[in-house]
Amino acid sequence: MRKTQRYFIELSYNGTAYHGWQIQENAISVQEVLNKALSTVFRQTIDTLGCGRTDTGVHARQLFAHFDIIESESWEVGESEVGELIVNLNTQLITSINALLPYDIAVKRIIKVEPDAHARFDATQRSYEYHIHFNKDPFKHNLSWLLRDEPNIELMNEAAKILMEYHDFSCFSKSNTQTATNNCVISQAEWVRTEGGVIFHISADRFLRNMVRAIVGTLVQVGKKEIEPMEIRKIIESKNRCNAGASVPACGLYLTKVIYPYIV
Repeated sequence: MRKTQRYFIELSYNGTAYHGWQIQENAISVQEVLNKALSTVFRQTIDTLGCGRTDTGVHARQLFAHFDIIESESWEVGESEVGELIVNLNTQLITSINALLPYDIAVKRIIKVEPDAHARFDATQRSYEYHIHFNKDPFKHNLSWLLRDEPNIELMNEAAKILMEYHDFSCFSKSNTQTATNNCVISQAEWVRTEGGVIFHISADRFLRNMVRAIVGTLVQVGKKEIEPMEIRKIIESKNRCNAGASVPACGLYLTKVIYPYIV
């Protein structure tokens, strides 16, 4: 009798060439490319489910997805199970998968999990970074947002702290997203200076679609002194997307960390 085993796969990717993570019609996605590579290596149809979705041009330093494998007799290893193969030959499998993937997607590890483990619903925290640089740099093209005039970082951090006092972030969400709630618990929101730029660090239990890019756009308005830091309260309390700032370009956004209670 054949068994089904669930695994988590950890990967990273440069999202420049892709229309986001999720499979869609008439556009290439990271999920589609990964599924094809896994299906080839395991010699069966593999469908992954990601911890979330990244939009077109957004990058991921760490993204998890889960998939199920049906034990197959085509594995020429006697009575060994596919699960044992993955445990014993993890490095070889990762090498094989990465050989089939393009240069801008890399698998890091494959982890055996319980049958009901879920990459999306079991994540307890997600972290993002948004990168901004102030001088033209060809090595940051499509990897960071070029902002010509440096904003006031202190004012932006003053406004960022206010985010952690609220839970309903409807004002930063795309409309018609079909989510049950727009509540999120933000545990970190901070701008850090780098050489020639700044990085915005934000962590929460969940994020709404377009939320981080809308938050960054609003905080940059504060940094440009177009609005006062305290106006962030009015924007959040309005629950109206029209009152927040414009979404910043996707190129500067990175999913950097996803935490699960059972993965180290």
